[in-house]
Parts: sequence; C-alpha cells; structure tokens
Amino acid sequence: MKITEHIKNANGKTLFSLEVVPPQKGIGIEDLYTNIDPLMEFKPPFIDVTTSREEYIYIDKGNGLMERRITRMRPGTLGICAAIQHKYNVDTVPHLLCGGFTKEETEYLLVDCMYLGIDNIMALRGDAMKGHQYFEPTPGGHASAMDLVHQINDLGRGKYLHNDEKASDELNKFCIGVAGYPEKHMEAPSMNYDLKWLKEKVDAGADYIVTQMFFDNKRFIEFVQKAREMGITVPIIPGIKPIATKKHLKILPQVFKIDLPEELISEVENAKNNEAVKQIGVEWAINQCRELLDFGVPVLHFYSMGKSDNIKKVAGELF
Repeated sequence: MKITEHIKNANGKTLFSLEVVPPQKGIGIEDLYTNIDPLMEFKPPFIDVTTSREEYIYIDKGNGLMERRITRMRPGTLGICAAIQHKYNVDTVPHLLCGGFTKEETEYLLVDCMYLGIDNIMALRGDAMKGHQYFEPTPGGHASAMDLVHQINDLGRGKYLHNDEKASDELNKFCIGVAGYPEKHMEAPSMNYDLKWLKEKVDAGADYIVTQMFFDNKRFIEFVQKAREMGITVPIIPGIKPIATKKHLKILPQVFKIDLPEELISEVENAKNNEAVKQIGVEWAINQCRELLDFGVPVLHFYSMGKSDNIKKVAGELF
C-alpha cells in the first residue's frame, strides 16, 4: 500500500514509522531484526531502508603500496526490504540515490521493486562521495532528486529508458517520497530557494515529504507553514532522532548541518554520563513529539540508526 493511502486510512490519527540502516557487508540480518522487533508493538505501517553510495577503500599491497578500490559497505537494500516485508508484513520504502547509480541501474532497481510488490520509493540525490567536498553526478546518472523523481514517475506509467512507447495516463504506480530540510539544505543559499526546489520536486511527481531530523519544533512548524504558502500540499512527515550520547553534540551538527537548542545542549553538557544523556534525549523527544501531535503531523518518523531502546521508550509514551 502507498504511504499516502496509509495516511488517508488513518483518518487523522498520527502513525508511527521508522528508518533502518542495512548491516555492513558480511553481517547477518539478525541484528537488524533485533532492532526492529521491539518496535513492532507500535504497528508501523511502513519501514524505510537506507541505501549507501559507493566509497573508496585502500588495500595494503605491501612494500608501502596501497591500491584504491571502490566498494559499498552496506549493500542489499532491496533484499532487506523483501526480508522485512516477509517477516513483518509491513510495507517497506527503499531509498534510491542519484549518487553512485546510472539511469540504467536505477531502472533495474525499480523493476526489481515492482517484482517485490514495493509501492513506495524515497528519491534522494545523496551526499558527495566520502572524501569529496561537493556532489558530482555519476556518469550516466542523475544530477538531482527531481530528475530521479521524473524517472520513477515515468517508469511507473510504463515509460522505460530505451523504448519509444508513450507513457500511459494512469496514476503513478510508485508513491514517491522526497527529503525536506526545516533548517534548509546545506547547499541552498536561502530557505526560500530551498523551498522553491522542494516545490519543483513535488511538481515533478513527489507524493510526500520526510524531513531531516531536527530538535526545535519551531523550525519544523515554520517550514511547514512556508511550504503551504508556496503551494506544497502533500503530506510533510517530521523526522525524529532522540539524542543518545554527548558525542552527538558534535556529530549531528557536523554530519547533518543542523542546530541544537541551547537548553538541550546545556542539559547534555551537564549530564554525568551517556546513560543520563540518553534519558535526556528520550524526554526531549517525548515532549517534542507531543507538540508535533498537537500540530497534527500525519506520521512520526524515527531514525533508529541501529538502536531501538530509546525509540521504544519514546513511542511507549505516545502510541
């Protein structure tokens, strides 16, 4: 079932969902199940599965020589989606990236999604390759998420890359999600510019928006209000991440280019240890989510990043 249908069928009730990360290459799926199992009591209608792009590794060849190779450290997104669907009977949302994939490879992935009965796709440009300062399109691939949305939309209507058949007028087979940034994308020169770009992705065929994590609800509410003023009418789903360690004060702003509220920073800095930090993060997320429930968000989407105990505590107070 499509995400938009899940939201419609909820009749205004806020849903619970989560995002998981594939295990590293060579590691079994049981650890992932251990992460998901405790959260199934909250009946997530869908689970997102991230995709990693390629990266360089260096192999020691001896005598001081290093050989550079390209690899993917967390492959298997579609296989994990199939496994989750089979085990839990929930819809899955694979993330598709521009970075690291040609248009042909993207088409193959989408065809595989059809075979697996996957109705939802998260379309993302992706980050720059590790060690690179700027994003560079893969030769033969897409330069932006908007272009990726166009391809997904076309294929869902029967238009493939290398045939001349006209796309049908039927509704898009896939339900397409795209990313939104309450504190703007780090490459955008202004929030207004970023929202215009988001509007173009929606106009290209995106059906819903999931936001980057944030810790200040005012940023999210202002983002939603500005998006609505710009004519964006699709569901906007907030992304939630309970802070869990003192290192997050540096890691999260560095990696995701977000701000943390001064009150939260002060509480974390004054915490005695990471167990205390985790409890602070849980309490902050509970209060944050309650405000978002009052605001009427369609879904609370949690970034698990391999851990579920703190999310279970948050969800247990809300659902």
